[in-house]
Order: sequence, then C-alpha cells, then structure tokens
Amino acid sequence: MKKRMKKGEQFTRRSMFSMLGTTLLIPFLGFGGNDSDQLIASEDEKFQTLLKPDGTAVKVKISTLKKSKVVKKNISNKFFFNWLGKKF
Repeated sequence: MKKRMKKGEQFTRRSMFSMLGTTLLIPFLGFGGNDSDQLIASEDEKFQTLLKPDGTAVKVKISTLKKSKVVKKNISNKFFFNWLGKKF
C-alpha cells in the first residue's frame, strides 16, 4: 500500500512545511539584527515643532535648522503666501 521511503529521498511535503515554518520564526527569535543603537542616537537629538502653511505641526531637528540658509529676512505674510503659491 504505502511505499517505504529510501534514504536518499527524504524531502517530503511535510518536511518542506516544517522548514518554511522555521524560516518564518527567524525574525521572532532575534536573528534579524538589532537597530537599538540607531534608536538611541535619534533620541539624543532635540527637535523643534514648526507649523507648515496648511497649519499642521512638524517636528524638525535643531541641527537641520542650524544648517539651513535664510533666503530673505523680515518678509511680510503677503509676500510669503505669494512665494508659497497661496492666495492671500
């Protein structure tokens, strides 16, 4: 009725599913790598909250603000909205 398996022919559907299941468990076991060093470095940097033209708040790194270049100082709101392409 059932054929007995030979020693060289041991790759079955059941063994394939078990191998697939173990490969899916690898990320849960912690072999995928650890990004905690990157998270610690990003927590040390300070952020400043700024407003976008549509009124939403955005967190920006203070180091990015220090590196930014001022195009023109003391501009009016009307000029700013025209520069953004909004109607005032």
